[in-house]
Amino acid sequence: MKSISELTDFYYNRLYPELKILEEQRKTIKKRVINIGIIYLLFVALISFYLYQNVSFDILSFFLIFALAGTKWLYSYLIRDYSIDFKNKIIAPLITEIDENLQYSPHLHILASDFNNSRLFRTRPDRISGNDYVKGEIDGTAIEFSDLLAEKKHTDSKGRESWERVFLGLFIVSEFPKKFHGQTVVLPDSAQKIFGDLVGGWLQKNNTSRNELVKMDNVEFEKEFVVYSTDQIEARYILTPAMMQKLLHFKKKTKHPIYVSFIGGKIYLAIEYNSDMFEASVFHSLLEYKIAMEYIQTLHLAVGIVEELKLNQKLWSKL
Repeated sequence: MKSISELTDFYYNRLYPELKILEEQRKTIKKRVINIGIIYLLFVALISFYLYQNVSFDILSFFLIFALAGTKWLYSYLIRDYSIDFKNKIIAPLITEIDENLQYSPHLHILASDFNNSRLFRTRPDRISGNDYVKGEIDGTAIEFSDLLAEKKHTDSKGRESWERVFLGLFIVSEFPKKFHGQTVVLPDSAQKIFGDLVGGWLQKNNTSRNELVKMDNVEFEKEFVVYSTDQIEARYILTPAMMQKLLHFKKKTKHPIYVSFIGGKIYLAIEYNSDMFEASVFHSLLEYKIAMEYIQTLHLAVGIVEELKLNQKLWSKL
């Protein structure tokens, strides 16, 4: 797999002609977004003022929710062609440069069944969407990932619907060199960080929505993660000292909350970015080093899970 420095060179040297064309396209679209956005906001403000003066608060609230959804749709519509060009001319070549065995489908995403099978989140979503799906093999190890948004629907006493975000970020599924009879889940240790060791530990132990709590010997790992499993022995067999160190290192590289589970011979990994990682913003130049590095590092991180966690080394025999 290519290094980050090699990918950076490829981005600026090989893709630069396309970047310059996209940059001019971006500037044009940015002006259009700002001008149309101002007109749209003035229209919404006028209608809102009229509704506030003449109708009920419920109708005004409904209109504002509709207007907010309209804002998102309008922005997506205005940048649609630019976004498609960016993915086809920049993201797709970057993925191929990382490894030619990887296949990129900008409009697909990880299946809902994979998300649910991971057991990473207690809330079962009613709606899953996403994009930028990548699938292939790295050193003989199957891997797939995509941006993913999982949402739960709620309906109030008046029949009004609202959607709760369950997860937004990068979701990765990869083979793991051992089949499991049980299920082991590794979550961010938010309870102990918020409530301290005593109360946080009690909350972890009495989490009835999870399997049995597993206490690990690695102090640093215990501060960052909490482990639940259907099999204490198997959990420790999976989470060896070396594996715990690799997960700690991986978390430091992401700088975001990560959720990991080991189920059915697979490792599921969710990185909570709270944004769509491979969408091109019209408000930031593609020629900026920082912006370029965000795309490159995220792609390298997702694909690099195979090397980072040594998933291509068949260290265990299959059970």
